[in-house]
Amino acid sequence: MSNEPAPDALPDLARRLVRTSFGARATEPQPLAAGAWSQAFELRIDGAEAVLRIGAHGSDFAKDEVVARAAVPGLPVPPVLARGAIGSWHYAVSARVHGTAFDDLSAADAELTLPSLLTTLDAVGKIDLAGTAGYGIWTPNGQTPYNSWAEALLAIGTETSRVPGWRAALTDSEFGLEPVEMGLATLASLTTYLPDERRMIHGDLLSRNVLAAHGTVAAVLDWGNALYGDSLYDAAWLIYWWPWYPRWRGVDVYAALQDHWRTTGPLPAHLHERLHAYLIHIGLDAIAYCTFQRRWDEVQANIDIVTALARSAPGDYALNSPTIRST
Repeated sequence: MSNEPAPDALPDLARRLVRTSFGARATEPQPLAAGAWSQAFELRIDGAEAVLRIGAHGSDFAKDEVVARAAVPGLPVPPVLARGAIGSWHYAVSARVHGTAFDDLSAADAELTLPSLLTTLDAVGKIDLAGTAGYGIWTPNGQTPYNSWAEALLAIGTETSRVPGWRAALTDSEFGLEPVEMGLATLASLTTYLPDERRMIHGDLLSRNVLAAHGTVAAVLDWGNALYGDSLYDAAWLIYWWPWYPRWRGVDVYAALQDHWRTTGPLPAHLHERLHAYLIHIGLDAIAYCTFQRRWDEVQANIDIVTALARSAPGDYALNSPTIRST
């Protein structure tokens, strides 16, 4: 059963919440956007623009608040103004930031904004993690269940409470578990190349979580999937998902990343092996989620990518092929 909010129930809930919490100080909330785990509404509170989000997972909003407080220069994260629960739902009110979702940019605007996005990734990796522990997806108190980065990555083969039942569903499908096992085996073979560093990772770039304005990143949203680990993971996320936007086909994101790394310092050690591992992990994560959602066309596309990567040597970016770009 999906944990996604019921679309028909939330507008009325948003109106009741605003009336109860803010009264005449706030305007009536209007639908703004809907994501996988929450819905957003626009409104004004005391004359200032704000965004109300309602969802089933309050920890996501709590993580937004943690990152907003810890954000460093060069990382625009809207402050969380209020947070709480109403019934079984959770909500957060944040300052409104205007911009265009990076996903919606033209090729020219994506290319123009890409340097700002890569600089923003550097800022993400500079967040102070003092008082936190472990690797992988962290809870709002800064803790994780894994003692190593490799352990956190290999856990992708197990189910979580948020995405349950995908292994059985995939086993019963035409695809079976073999592509996942192939990907996991290749991922395990690459763990010796992975660093022990612990840095902040957004873990869900694109997906309408980056707003851009005038060639600059205006906001980085939704930190619910944020992890501790190797900051190259966010670079791999861009490489993996970039081909899914056909209009960006002429923009070489991997070349842009290499230029950025050379400008800011030497190329990262074991670059090909680390990126290869993270590309496979991202694909496995997508297979699990899309199976949970029964989005079988996307399961097939991600299985094709993971299989191609598992059969390729690190550095051979199979997802750049025209076949996978067209999915």
